[in-house]
Amino acid sequence: MSTPASTPGEPTRRASIVRHLGIMVAVSAALGVLVAGLALPFAAVVGATATDVAESMEELPADLEATPLAQKTNVLAANGDLIASFYDENRVTVGLDQIAKPMVQAILAIEDYRFYQHGALDLKGTLRALISNQAADGVVQGGSSITQQMVKLTLVDQAKDDQEAKNAATDDTYARKLRELRYAIAFEQKYSKDWILERYLNIAYFGDGAYGVQAAARRYFNKNASKLNVKEAALLAGLVKNPVGYDPTNFPDRARSRRNVVLQRMAQLDIIPQKRADKLSNRKLGLDRQPAANGCVNSPAPFFCDYVYRYLVEDKALGKTKEERRDLLRSGGLTIRTTIDLDFQKAADESVRRRVFPTDEAIGGLAMVEPRTGDVKALAQSRPMGPNKKAGQTFLNYVVPKSLGDSNGFQGGSTFKVFVLATALNQGKVSMTQSINSPKSMTLQERDYEDCDGDPYGYGSFQMNNSTTSGAMNMYTGTRDSVNTYFLQLTQSTGLCEPYELAQKMGIELTNPEGKEPGGGMPERVPTFVLGIADTSPLEVAEAYATFGGRGLHCASRPVTAIEDAAGNVLKEYPKDCTQVLPGAVADAVNDVLRGVQEPGGFGYSRGLALPQQSAGKTGTSQDNKAVWFAGYTPNLAAASMIAGANIEGTPDTLNGKLVGGVYISSASGSGTAGPMWGDAMKFAATKLPDAEFQRPSGTQILGALVSVPTVSGMSIERATEVLEDAGFSVSVGGTVNSNVSQGLVAWSSPGGGESLSSGDTVTIYPSSGYVPKPPKKKKGKNRGRGGGRGRG
Repeated sequence: MSTPASTPGEPTRRASIVRHLGIMVAVSAALGVLVAGLALPFAAVVGATATDVAESMEELPADLEATPLAQKTNVLAANGDLIASFYDENRVTVGLDQIAKPMVQAILAIEDYRFYQHGALDLKGTLRALISNQAADGVVQGGSSITQQMVKLTLVDQAKDDQEAKNAATDDTYARKLRELRYAIAFEQKYSKDWILERYLNIAYFGDGAYGVQAAARRYFNKNASKLNVKEAALLAGLVKNPVGYDPTNFPDRARSRRNVVLQRMAQLDIIPQKRADKLSNRKLGLDRQPAANGCVNSPAPFFCDYVYRYLVEDKALGKTKEERRDLLRSGGLTIRTTIDLDFQKAADESVRRRVFPTDEAIGGLAMVEPRTGDVKALAQSRPMGPNKKAGQTFLNYVVPKSLGDSNGFQGGSTFKVFVLATALNQGKVSMTQSINSPKSMTLQERDYEDCDGDPYGYGSFQMNNSTTSGAMNMYTGTRDSVNTYFLQLTQSTGLCEPYELAQKMGIELTNPEGKEPGGGMPERVPTFVLGIADTSPLEVAEAYATFGGRGLHCASRPVTAIEDAAGNVLKEYPKDCTQVLPGAVADAVNDVLRGVQEPGGFGYSRGLALPQQSAGKTGTSQDNKAVWFAGYTPNLAAASMIAGANIEGTPDTLNGKLVGGVYISSASGSGTAGPMWGDAMKFAATKLPDAEFQRPSGTQILGALVSVPTVSGMSIERATEVLEDAGFSVSVGGTVNSNVSQGLVAWSSPGGGESLSSGDTVTIYPSSGYVPKPPKKKKGKNRGRGGGRGRG
């Protein structure tokens, strides 16, 4: 049988019936025939369109999951001051009891004054709106309850970047209203009215980037939501309807008019007296708008902030993938407690800014690290964070290791001489006062440098000159004057392996010992390693020198101490990560030698870099004067300053002949160019630090009267601790490691059994997992490389 053709006027009649569907639903609710499944008794009357709607309703789940709302993460300085926020939505969720009563009254008055009297559907409001819309042949008045609005906002929130889902959540159709109603019924059955209102006030958008009432209160009035008065609450309540159109920042007159509508509505409902509403309506908006900086650009410590963010993104404990970790940081409502000292940061910033201008063909950087904790106290860079390259701005972080920054680093120059100095002292082959003839120029043989496998490094030769002075040198004079030929001969006694490995243990990211890494590059473990041919960063050098200040206890740089979740519960703590890498007595000896740089006759002293308390330091100048350094420390703070020649793209270049900080540099040096930048910052810091002195080195300990570390592998944690403490050491328990030793027993210690330390030094013991994974296949062959370079003070 054929389908009869539509009669004239049939489409119009059917469309009219469909428009009346909303009224029918409301009427059916009043008659008690609307059930949770939303079966429509009028489906046969309105035809296929209504049937389709009803069928689609039956396909919807009866419950909408109320997932946690995205909240901004706050980053705090060591003293609790806010230094940055990360967020996709600027929101801080608060409980209903943390929202001022006038705010609750205002939002109910203007959006749903019968909220606590009706169910999911406000029948009166819906009938009123539908009749008005029908008369106007369009949507001119909303009738949604707060619960329905909350459903809509939840659907929009959960749609995220799915435009189709967003469209479905915001379409002005009765079908969308019915879908919202079904979810709203489920919410009303599952949650209390207070819970629904609280979520609504936290999910609503109030304009100007503020999500939720707490963020809005801070944004517009610089106060918490709990402190809002009637006038302020009326303004915020009025924004929900059209947060862009009523934005008080861009459209103050519209915002004031809308605020007054809310005040008059509150008076009409007898929430406030009419006289008070009239009086408040005549007042100004009273804004105290606060910036809501997102990210690190406007932070008082932008590059420290950047370092913190990258540090946490690498922490696998915060998520399986980097994307999950970024989402957590930007929407988890975390509180990140950091180590930065804002006073030190300000001093570092001012010093770097004074010595190197943003548009100079140079980059200045300074890092401060606390000995025995690794706490990063300041990170400063001469090129400010920002997008304007012409103004010298950049988003590239030059002061941190390449693993967490944007630069391969800059050659460390003579700052690396301390690794050979410390190794020589630890080996006990050369005494502190033993003289070595160090001529102005020498031809050195590669066969005199033993590599890690015990073989000679090579069979060639290379020429080296001194840039400072020459003659008979010992550890004190050779270090004070940074004599190249002295240290190259000292390296012949230590070998290449131990100084290289010590530098790694002390925090220098050395990853290309033989030049085999992808992309090639200069090999690092070469005879001229002592002259600082390897690239590094200010933070790495400060961390390494803090090890000397900490009497041989190396602590990895730590920017974060703890993370708390949105409820204030500790999500993760970041304890200090320390290992005794040198006997305390050896570190004491290094400190004694490096004090000479800061005392009469030393480069630092001659440049006015001495501090009010005891300090030690080392200068550094890389090949062709492309980078100059000053690394110095007290017993309780280490800092490394660097000035490197670089064009606007960051490509290294010589500093010679450049104008840096308004001063022409004919020949750059560590003490004269980078030293003053270190001195300005550290002289301020010294006024804040408790007085402390280095421990004088014991000649007998240096010459071999150190204490041998007992072997504790296979012991219980308790027994190993007892044995080590009886031997005079402090004990720290590290993380679990893979080994054949039974689970829970000590796998090994660091330093290991048989190694020598000073009494009181720290030995770290590592519990065993009882499991050893299958080792990867080793590559055969050894590629020798040759590195050249020079360094001077």
